[in-house]
Amino acid sequence: MGERYCELKEIVDYFNLKLLTTEVDYHGIKITTKDINRPGIQLTGFLDFFDKTRIQIVGYVEAMYLQQLDHREKTDVYSKLINLGSPCYIFCRDLVPDIELIDIATKAQIPIFSTSETTSDFMSSIIRWLSERLAPIVTLHGCLVDVNGVGVFIRGESGIGKSEAVLELLKRGHRMVSDDVVEIHKASEKTLFGKAPAIVKDYLEIRGIGLVDIKNMFGVQAVKETQNIELVVTLKEWNPKDEYDRLGNGDTYIEILGNKIINYEVPLRPGRNVAVILEAAAISRRQRQMGYNDTARFIERANEQFKLK
Repeated sequence: MGERYCELKEIVDYFNLKLLTTEVDYHGIKITTKDINRPGIQLTGFLDFFDKTRIQIVGYVEAMYLQQLDHREKTDVYSKLINLGSPCYIFCRDLVPDIELIDIATKAQIPIFSTSETTSDFMSSIIRWLSERLAPIVTLHGCLVDVNGVGVFIRGESGIGKSEAVLELLKRGHRMVSDDVVEIHKASEKTLFGKAPAIVKDYLEIRGIGLVDIKNMFGVQAVKETQNIELVVTLKEWNPKDEYDRLGNGDTYIEILGNKIINYEVPLRPGRNVAVILEAAAISRRQRQMGYNDTARFIERANEQFKLK
């Protein structure tokens, strides 16, 4: 899969950061971790466990602390921090760093930027951006749709009817994220999200007709940029020799990027309305997330009936 990274220039452009070390060239600097650091205790001299791969965020509290130091103390702190290395330093609230820091960072070719955003807001935004940008990724065959707010990843052999099911879901007011191929990103140990590769974004393939621009046909409300994946539905050809789960009392899972996602296997035969089945699966999943289990309730009812007899 390879190491994921982004260019520092992408962050500068996206967040409209102002370069304060004007003689430092930041082009080509790579960011390899979604974690950031706010150097608090490091300013007091404790430099153990300092991760030089992280972006350093300086807020109001750190700036006020530095103002209390004399020239010699400031120079000593700045020299030690800068010598440890870092992709960059970003000052929030349009705070202006001391000229000593600018000079030391310029000599070490470490860029310093500023933003007008508050520290908490900026940290939240950049962590979210980096988490998405640097998330582990895999590309899988299938379709991803938002069905009543539930992200459903539809799998199955080519020609099984995935795209036709997505088309019917669109007609019923749901939203498409990607057809035929999905980029799946690992946001955390519990969260996966998917998006469409740029080349097929907003397009749906219907055999016999060709490619259809969904945004143009159904409007912007019919497509979605990204969606968390909460459910996988695997479409399979009906086989009378196979045994299928009739109650749904035992959940089955598939593993994607190390995360386990609940998987429903749905056998298909002529006449089955796949879109309606997908809607039911999504609603059932949402009910279980909210603490209501259809199957458990049915078993309770059955047990009560047996007791009466």
